[in-house]
Amino acid sequence: MVIPGWMLPHTVSIEAYLGDGPYGPHYAAPVSARAYVEDTVETVRDERGEEVVSSTRVWLHPSQECAPESRMITPSGRVQSVVTSSLLVFPGTPSHREVRLR
Repeated sequence: MVIPGWMLPHTVSIEAYLGDGPYGPHYAAPVSARAYVEDTVETVRDERGEEVVSSTRVWLHPSQECAPESRMITPSGRVQSVVTSSLLVFPGTPSHREVRLR
């Protein structure tokens, strides 16, 4: 069961991480996406296995891509980095993507 649209009341902007250049990281043009945004502080492991503190949890439609190191602008206007991005599957069907931000 895919997460219904009424459960995604917020809008976020996602800037996909494209890699590092001589002057720092490069990002794609922002893409708007519907989301559920929750400010909650938790310790999570990044893709290198290191513990980091996440200050925000975001749920997105399962088809929305959001790779680690991308940037997200939340409804409050904060620009945050993506720590983890996981596709959650409800018996056989992707239900939503959960993203942790720092």
